[in-house]
Amino acid sequence: MARYIRHACVFCALLLAALLVNAARVQLVQAGGYDGNPANRRPAIARYQQPRGDILVGGEPVTSSVDTGEQLRFERGYRDGPLYAPVTGFASQTYGTTFLEHAEDPVLSGTDPALSPLPLWNDVTRRRSPGGDVVTTLNRTAQRAAYRGLAGRKGAVAAIEPATGRVLALVTSPSYDPAALSGNGEAVASAWARLNNDPEKPMLNRAVRQTYPPGSTFKVVTAAAALDAGVVTDLDARTRSPDPYRLPGTTTRLTNEADGCRDASLRSAFEWSCNTVFAKLGVDTGVTDMGATAQAFGFNDKGLRIPFSVSPSTFDQHVDKAQLALSSIGQYNTRATPLQMAMVAAAVADGGQVRPPYLVERTTRNGGETVAGAGARPVRQVMRPSTAARLKELMTDVVEEGTGTRAAIPGAIVGGKTGTAQHGVDNSGVPYAWFVSWAQAEDKAEPGVAVAVVVEDASADRGEISGGGDAAPIAREVMRAVLGR
Repeated sequence: MARYIRHACVFCALLLAALLVNAARVQLVQAGGYDGNPANRRPAIARYQQPRGDILVGGEPVTSSVDTGEQLRFERGYRDGPLYAPVTGFASQTYGTTFLEHAEDPVLSGTDPALSPLPLWNDVTRRRSPGGDVVTTLNRTAQRAAYRGLAGRKGAVAAIEPATGRVLALVTSPSYDPAALSGNGEAVASAWARLNNDPEKPMLNRAVRQTYPPGSTFKVVTAAAALDAGVVTDLDARTRSPDPYRLPGTTTRLTNEADGCRDASLRSAFEWSCNTVFAKLGVDTGVTDMGATAQAFGFNDKGLRIPFSVSPSTFDQHVDKAQLALSSIGQYNTRATPLQMAMVAAAVADGGQVRPPYLVERTTRNGGETVAGAGARPVRQVMRPSTAARLKELMTDVVEEGTGTRAAIPGAIVGGKTGTAQHGVDNSGVPYAWFVSWAQAEDKAEPGVAVAVVVEDASADRGEISGGGDAAPIAREVMRAVLGR
């Protein structure tokens, strides 16, 4: 009898060992497969079981967490959703996350180990820390000024602080309310289909994800390259620039909207935006120096993040002389995001230095304790300081007595450059109106803001579209908001 009992005990011990081995296999070896199985709802339930951290603008949250009482308990809420959508993006239980909601998801969702004083203990208990907060660099007043200025027209505004690279405003229009995508019901699916099928593309972040031909605003880059290369040494000396200008190797003749561009000085050509002068300047400077200067400003950079990715602005360096001439006036293959053109204006304002733009000032724990700050930002010298000083002078002339007078602000020094960019087959599309600028309060030692504005549907009358008329007033209001004027 004892022998049978011993056999039974051994058999039970083997069964127990087998169960333990199988449990270990499931828990350790196959855990990843079960976690990633679409049928496993436990991660989603855990993710939405606690409130999400907030995104802050000017010290106040522009997001919230709404308790639905359902299995996926907390949905994302947004305050002034269309105003901040290009910054926050959306956090959807159905469609995932975008922009800051995506880039800072570990902090906002509470999964970032830095949020917990005992991260190893959280790993053992599978406990989440409360969601942390993301403090942005945005200026609330400037953001509203940009949004009001566009007034629903297709376009975008980007504003940065030249001395630091802090993004002060990032607006796109038309926009949408991210709250429409937060949940998981039929209404969310309907909103998703409607937004994606809208021909106006309200979910497109035109400030950082759309590139445009920059038109005459690119003449800032061309002037910088020509001055640094010594092609031009005197702002007031007459240039050898015919009007019209025959593009090298072709029979195509380039003309101007303004009069008096024949052999115009760089100062006059910049003030009145003479295409012929700058096309020839680009050819005389050469593709090597033009490309190097454009790249120093940030063109062709595929790695720019603020912290979400920015579409690369492009300057084609594999062109013939005719194509280089057109590229030098912001046409042909030259394309730029509004954020990139704000960086161009900021580099002029900051003595020829460009600083990587950034949107997150710091991240904090739920109680407000700082987890991480923006840190030191690398600085790149784009052009000689003397060249930047000359460009500041040229841009100031544009606002004081040229095509950008509508950007002037009492009590401030303002520099700008207008642009009207052709596009479409045979340039048949309604031109884009551009304006890039910087502003410095008269009682301050350095410029406080650099802005780029693009308006896609600037006017019903093609002949009346201009950066000075359509985009400059928007830039002026954003600069006034930052300077407190």
